[in-house]
Amino acid sequence: MSSVPGLFAAGECAAGLHGANRLGGNSLSDLLVFGKRAGEHAAEFAKKNEWLKLHDDQIEGAVRTALEPLEREGGEEANNPYRIQQDLQEMMQERVGIVRVEADMASALEGINGLHERACQAHVIGNREYNPGWHTALDLRHLLTIAEAITRAALERRESRGAHFREDFPDKDEELAKNRMVIRKGDDGAMRLERTAVPEIPVELKQIIEEMK
Repeated sequence: MSSVPGLFAAGECAAGLHGANRLGGNSLSDLLVFGKRAGEHAAEFAKKNEWLKLHDDQIEGAVRTALEPLEREGGEEANNPYRIQQDLQEMMQERVGIVRVEADMASALEGINGLHERACQAHVIGNREYNPGWHTALDLRHLLTIAEAITRAALERRESRGAHFREDFPDKDEELAKNRMVIRKGDDGAMRLERTAVPEIPVELKQIIEEMK
């Protein structure tokens, strides 16, 4: 379970077990084992916590929000959900790729804000029966949230480590190795980034690491 009560995660969004040595077979095993565990515990948690039940007004609000892209009339080509998704992909590849610099990532944050505004005006045609455009419009909010979280964390980590390289900070910062970035939703709805200490490695794992060197 995440730090949000009732929200469970499995796979790479839950960090995983394998660090930089994330091989394909390891990843599949991770998903199967922890997907099963997360699903079982989520069901058990839901049964034991009556407060998790949704009220009718919450359900109706979620339905209204989901249907908005289908109900908007007209719409400029710039607000086509496929175009917004493509523009986001190209911007993240160009400005928040493997080799990063602060100016590019700061520019990306401004770009993400602009894409948020366009996503709020996304318009699709057709109906609810197998409509990939509608599905893309619904995905945009989540894609933009993840893009912003990645960019803010990358801006804060002023070092180069693993496959991700900061051209303006080419060396490792051992102090940063002692912390991890945590992003939460603030009271005002905006993202808030904070550092938390990485727990000490257990003695038995330290021994294994030393033996592998």
